Amino acid sequence: MLFASNNLGKVEDIKEILKINIKSLKDIDEEINIDENKNTFKANAILKAKEVYKKTGIPTLADDSGLEIVALNGFPGVLTNRFLGENKSDHERNQVIIDIMKKKKNRSCYFTCSMAYYDGINLIVSEYRLKGEIAETEHINNGFGFDSIFLYKGIYLSDMTIEEKNAISPRRNALIKLMNKKKFQKNVDLMQ
Repeated sequence: MLFASNNLGKVEDIKEILKINIKSLKDIDEEINIDENKNTFKANAILKAKEVYKKTGIPTLADDSGLEIVALNGFPGVLTNRFLGENKSDHERNQVIIDIMKKKKNRSCYFTCSMAYYDGINLIVSEYRLKGEIAETEHINNGFGFDSIFLYKGIYLSDMTIEEKNAISPRRNALIKLMNKKKFQKNVDLMQ
């Protein structure tokens, strides 16, 4: 199975959960660039899974995830890593979000992850949303992305241990939901 990502951290996490050997885009010799131009995480995950399968012929697992802020009608959503441009840092993006949220009373947000598996026949999709709040200040400790501004039950994701964060991880939980679907599990069993 191929995971449609160059992020080795994500690949290792997927391997640990599935208990099978899975390859990343870095493991194949073909360069694949996909324009994630859809309006939802689910649609982007499906797009990536189908496009990578089409180019490689290898059953593919893909994800798309990001931050959705209720008071901002779901912004930044699918643009989470790109809303200021490709070359901006997590800190710069987080500061813009904090500034936008200064006068907002509703600080509710979601960390959403969609997963899609495609093998040329079967398309299997799952999604998981973690509810939290946007902090008033950034607290950089551990983690990456918006971990330093996302509060889960009053605790910054960046202050959690790896074990605590993994227990609530939308990516991990979306994958577990996917694994619980019979068609997906049947395909994984065939790969072992």
